Amino acid sequence: MSGTYVLGIDLARATTIEVGALGWVEFDAGAYAYVGSAFGPGGFARVDRHRELSAGDRDTRHWHVDYLLGHPDTSLEAAITFPDADRECELADRLPGERVAGFGASDCDCSAHLLDAPGLVTVRDAAVAEGGRLEFE
Repeated sequence: MSGTYVLGIDLARATTIEVGALGWVEFDAGAYAYVGSAFGPGGFARVDRHRELSAGDRDTRHWHVDYLLGHPDTSLEAAITFPDADRECELADRLPGERVAGFGASDCDCSAHLLDAPGLVTVRDAAVAEGGRLEFE
């Protein structure tokens, strides 16, 4: 199965992380929401890959969010999926939070696909209200 997904991410303390070609990015402690798409081979297996990376069971980083998820102060708290729906840019624009400039939006015209969110519950509820299916929390 493929589609769009939203990850609810918690960062325990403020930190600066080198994020691939973006360089060093400063992150405040708190909740983040990442909006991604999984239309390639494997579909939503990409969400499982993100979980493995966050848990320390995988090291390879392919996407901007991998650098955040791979940091030891970060935990992946929730995933909401939108099966068979191409809504990545729309959701990145509609979900609550401040955009982290350039993060996760290297292949589109969006300002960012990572949001510094007002809280994990707020993001989860907003994504579910948009029609998403809660996969785990």
